[in-house]
Amino acid sequence: MKRLKSIVSMVAASAMLVGTLAGCGGNAGADTAGSGDAAATESAASGATFKIGTIGPLTGGAAAYGNAVSNSVELAVAEINAAGGINGYQVESRGEDDELNAEKSVNAYNTLKDWGMQFLIGSTTSACSLAVSENTHDDNMFQLTPSASAADCVAYDNVFRVCFSDPNQGLASAQYIGSHQLASKVAVIYDSSDVYSSGIYQTFAQEASNQGFEVVSAEAFTADSKTDFSVQLQKAKDAGAELLFLPIYYTEASLILTQANTMGYAPTFFGVDGMDGILTVENFDTSLAEGLMLLTPFAADATDDLTVNYVKNYKEKYGETPNQFGADAYDAVYIIKQCLEEAGATPDMSVSDLCESLKSTIVTIKASGLTSQVMTWDASGEPNKEPKAVVIKDGAYVTAE
Repeated sequence: MKRLKSIVSMVAASAMLVGTLAGCGGNAGADTAGSGDAAATESAASGATFKIGTIGPLTGGAAAYGNAVSNSVELAVAEINAAGGINGYQVESRGEDDELNAEKSVNAYNTLKDWGMQFLIGSTTSACSLAVSENTHDDNMFQLTPSASAADCVAYDNVFRVCFSDPNQGLASAQYIGSHQLASKVAVIYDSSDVYSSGIYQTFAQEASNQGFEVVSAEAFTADSKTDFSVQLQKAKDAGAELLFLPIYYTEASLILTQANTMGYAPTFFGVDGMDGILTVENFDTSLAEGLMLLTPFAADATDDLTVNYVKNYKEKYGETPNQFGADAYDAVYIIKQCLEEAGATPDMSVSDLCESLKSTIVTIKASGLTSQVMTWDASGEPNKEPKAVVIKDGAYVTAE
């Protein structure tokens, strides 16, 4: 079992990079084109490939997350193959739908295992990832979840993540609100039946007293009562909350914004990564999300070459702007690539041997990607990277000033 972190570790942007994760054209993948000895070339020619599986909700209320992950893995794999593969070998990917259901996520894992999966990028959400990690642990398969943020998701030593943990998101959100003096009175609406939401709320509430604002109302709902938020909103309004913190998923958040508008309550709304996707909710008046802020390591309007190319290619292929979940998954593919190259791994290695190789390698690399200029890991499985904030402006996510 691993020691779990409770704070966000910041890494200086000026640190020297050992490698780079991604890029279109002349990137890290291109550097390895044609690499490997004669045996590797012969094996690659005979059809040996690295196989990466993904699991997430491709249908249902959280489909914006799962599809972004699946699409971005597909995009990254295509880039890598076009640039020569990994250590001279091509890469295959396959995604499975878990419908945001832990039991179905385990079933999806078994389907991918039968397919020959060697590494898992997933599961996309926390409860599903927790369930699947029992299987990857038993099989000693390397699991890199792009977005499962519950603290215990990386409890086993074969599981790492790209996103921030729930405690880190709660801590960083409170610090951002406090340091930017966004409000003196804050209300919270959270899902007490969900480990993701309640975990973020707990550390947010603990840090609030250190940040110069007061939590004047904290109201919960559960999976069985997530359509009518009038009581929670009225308490926030009566308490004079200028900002409403929503550590929840975008489907419920869209209902809250709609109901707040109906009752004439217009605080600043602030969310975390689960909020990413609110502009895609069917029949939701997206103008109600104008000014909404969320903490995220990815901003689609960033002007660096890597982000510009990723967003351009994603839009061309899938017809929409990618979200944070997609960016985390895209980075995950290149993290695995970098680890495999550092270790000189080949597809004929056993799943367990590949896992041991990647476990020892990931704690030594410095990676650069869409979600951070510098990412490092230690044996805890937690990433060290710097968060950003975005705001919805004119119907799009833009970097907050």
